[in-house]
Amino acid sequence: MSDDLPAIEVTGLRKSFGPTRVLDGISFSVARGEVFALLGPNGAGKTTTVNVLSTLVRPDAGRVVVGGHDVVRHPRAVHRTISLTGQFAAVDELLTGRENLRMMGRLGHLDRADLSPRVNGLLARFGLTDAADRRVSTYSGGMRRRLDIAISLLPRPAVLVLDEPTTGLDPRSRQAVWRLVGELSAEGVTVVLTTQYLEEADALADRVAVLHGGRVVGAGSPAELKRLVGEDVVEIHYADGRLASVPTTGSLADVRRILDGVAGEGHAVERLAMREPSLDDVFLRLTDTPAEVHP
Repeated sequence: MSDDLPAIEVTGLRKSFGPTRVLDGISFSVARGEVFALLGPNGAGKTTTVNVLSTLVRPDAGRVVVGGHDVVRHPRAVHRTISLTGQFAAVDELLTGRENLRMMGRLGHLDRADLSPRVNGLLARFGLTDAADRRVSTYSGGMRRRLDIAISLLPRPAVLVLDEPTTGLDPRSRQAVWRLVGELSAEGVTVVLTTQYLEEADALADRVAVLHGGRVVGAGSPAELKRLVGEDVVEIHYADGRLASVPTTGSLADVRRILDGVAGEGHAVERLAMREPSLDDVFLRLTDTPAEVHP
């Protein structure tokens, strides 16, 4: 694949299941070595999108190219380019971590001479060497997720897709996955991740596409998307526990306008605060849907 070509090019992608249209003509591109996040609530079409990218689901219309290969016309070539880690760790709990890696390596027809050093290297990289010969049934959720990602990297894919990679993980395990994503990107691997978690997209992604109702309703870097909201946000903390976030241009006149509106409501206000916009504000503006936030 030429360095000038995007790693992924999606144009007018449509997909329905029965009468339900899940993807309604979405388009986006992902540069090589980029971390690209698909952000959206449940049902927005994120998982269907990544399943089309990985040839698990056939599109109804549009064109999807991964690594220079059309997913419909050249699925085998796509398979050599991409690896997918699903929402739930696809590991055999009766096998050890090492056995899982070796089994998947053999199923993937990896060179036998390369398999053992490759397995040992991935176990070390993912902090699983000490647990390598224990059954996966004894692993924590974070360890299983790390093993699952390690399996995806066995064939040295150019594109790695992570579908909700940190769902259900504790903060320490989540941070470990975040570090791995950063390392992979630095090595030139293109990473596409789906997430409902705003801070995850903000921390990891070079660019974000916000999906809502099967459409891309916003796309750009986290900073670009935040500028859609405004320069600042006024947080209004009401005495009854309600919280309102109002975008502002940051000018004195606009802040005064917001304060006059609050005073005119006649509701008791406990305090006011100014802050920079977040992806939470972007999400609310683009979808009218609050996104999940980690505790």
